[in-house]
Amino acid sequence: MSNLLDIPSKSSYPIDIAGPARDYIQHHVGVHPDQFRDDIRRWQSLRKDAIGGAADPILLYHAQLCSILSKLPTDIQLEIAYAPAFAPASLPVTLSNLAFERAAILFNLAALYSQLAMSEDRARLEGIKRATTNFQLAAGTLSFLSSSALPRLVIPPDAENRPFDLTVPFVKALEWLMLAQAQECSWQMAKLNQYKNGVVARVAAQTAAFYHQAYNTIRDSDSYIKRAFSSDWLLHIEVKWHHFEAVAQLRQSMEDIEARRYGHELARLHQAQQDAKAAFDAGKRGKVAYVVIQDVQSLLDTVQKGVTRAERDNDLIYHQDVPAMATLPPIKHAPLVSSMTPAGLLNPVTVLASEPPLFANLLGWGAREAIHIYDERKTSLVKEKIADVSQHLQDKSDRELRDLNLPAALEVLERPIGLPPSLLKRAEEVRSENGPAKVETSIEDIQKLAHRDLELLDEAMDILDNEASEDEAARKKALLDRLPSHEGNTKLVEKQKRFRDLLTRASESDELVRQKWDEWGPNIVMLTWSEEDLEASVPSSTFASPSQITPQGKHTQTFARALRVLLESLDDLHSERAQLVKRARRLAEADDVRDRILAEAAKFDNMADVQPLMFEDVSDQELAKYDKFLTELREFEEKQNVILVDTKKQHELFLQSRIDDPAIKDREFALQSLELAYFKYKEIVRNVEEGYKFYNDFAGLLVNFKEECRNWTLQRRQEIQCVRL
Repeated sequence: MSNLLDIPSKSSYPIDIAGPARDYIQHHVGVHPDQFRDDIRRWQSLRKDAIGGAADPILLYHAQLCSILSKLPTDIQLEIAYAPAFAPASLPVTLSNLAFERAAILFNLAALYSQLAMSEDRARLEGIKRATTNFQLAAGTLSFLSSSALPRLVIPPDAENRPFDLTVPFVKALEWLMLAQAQECSWQMAKLNQYKNGVVARVAAQTAAFYHQAYNTIRDSDSYIKRAFSSDWLLHIEVKWHHFEAVAQLRQSMEDIEARRYGHELARLHQAQQDAKAAFDAGKRGKVAYVVIQDVQSLLDTVQKGVTRAERDNDLIYHQDVPAMATLPPIKHAPLVSSMTPAGLLNPVTVLASEPPLFANLLGWGAREAIHIYDERKTSLVKEKIADVSQHLQDKSDRELRDLNLPAALEVLERPIGLPPSLLKRAEEVRSENGPAKVETSIEDIQKLAHRDLELLDEAMDILDNEASEDEAARKKALLDRLPSHEGNTKLVEKQKRFRDLLTRASESDELVRQKWDEWGPNIVMLTWSEEDLEASVPSSTFASPSQITPQGKHTQTFARALRVLLESLDDLHSERAQLVKRARRLAEADDVRDRILAEAAKFDNMADVQPLMFEDVSDQELAKYDKFLTELREFEEKQNVILVDTKKQHELFLQSRIDDPAIKDREFALQSLELAYFKYKEIVRNVEEGYKFYNDFAGLLVNFKEECRNWTLQRRQEIQCVRL
């Protein structure tokens, strides 16, 4: 039995790489997966060789994983399972995450190096040297794992399935342990080579420091990480820490006696006795290897004999004062080892000298994602900063003109009988779209969609309710070491509440749209009448002949003409702004950033970890071409504001000059009602279109939530089955 520890490997299970890889390439890359059939087959073969294999297959698989991760995102819906290192019989952690695969492979490589070190015959110098090297390689692999691989292993904080043995504190503790054992091998070599006592003391002090660092890293970590770490290992590390503190003091006391510092010698022997006793007491608290306890017992016996001798000699011969330990110079540390990262990890390209990187001809996911992000930003910019702003300006203009009863007030004067052309055009639009029937059908469809979404949410809750019943029944038959359902499913229930609240608020919005339709429906229906019927519904007004117009009437016509000029200017501005939006949309449709991204991506190494953020400058430069539209839009806004201010002034003069004629007012009111009915129709149509989009998008979220509830239930059932077995 050895007095050192080797890291247990993480057990994995065969997985079907081909299905998820082919699906991802086909649906997200846009090429036929048969182009990469050989790459996928080779990936499957490499993984099989690496699981439980030697160092070279693991290094080769890791190098190819680096290539794969430069081409594919971490989540391609490929589920990967690994058992916890210190609990191989427990349920495995399963994640759809290639970064998880890479981290686990590196963990197993470190474990392999530690196992190789343990297999060496440390009774011979050559065996000690090889063990030292392998422990350092294990430490270097763990260091690389924590600095390079773990940052990419991003797991949501609320995820229940977490690999706690692949966290930085856990991995760093193992790294310190491997360094401690490598340093212990160097200490053993120093003893065999009969180095001076002071040198051996400094080597032992550094060994104790490494063990202490490993112990503190786990002790100060999260409770979940502590539970994932073997408690027996933690005791072993604590014993070793105190053991080598005692060894360092013992060896330093030997140097003190050689220098005739007898009081110092006795003080250090007393300290060595305390440390050895602490190591022995720690060893009795749990299952620590018998050979380790033997080493501590032997050391304790040696130290106690030394204390007895030194006290007798000092009392009878030397009579030196025994100083407090705090006044003695600390033992300097002599680190003889360090973390050695395998060259194949630092430069994966060297490992692939015998075969090409997998998916070498596939555009990297970082570049693909950068193209996708650019397209989203471009679409969002055109919609939100150009089209939506243009629509906002149009709505503002329409609203202010409606408040002024324009252009209806002018059309009453210009066309005392018949209908204004603008109103006829709007009526024709509503009539051609069969507006009232369209709105009625849309409102009914939205109610059906809302009901479907509510059913999906209820079905998800039925799944949780059934699981709760199963959990309660299982607890009556067996002791389950897990939270009861009402505590375990808290996050799912909270999510359900948020979803239900959104549906309630959406339902309230739907009711407002229905009320709006009920209020304005009759007026909107009037717009579908024939021109003759519509004209008959609007009162006519009469005016005196031109020769009979009074001076006041002439003033009214003057202000009316000025208003008409302003309204025509506003119409021209609206038309120019609509053309600007069309130009921006045409540019967006033709705008393809792919060539620029490809050119930029070609500057990176083929296996580099290319992130979308690296193309931010290219994206910003390309989006700058839309700045001219934003500038023009601001100019349109300024012009519109000026015209609206002038319109309000002219309208005030127009009102003051008008003859108070009831016939004119009745006609104005009728025309204004029809104009307002048209705008309410357009508003209701926008409302129902937004409703369609909301409920259809929300249905997708609810389908995913239902699947999440189903997966949680399946996991809980598996736990019950494991208890029964």
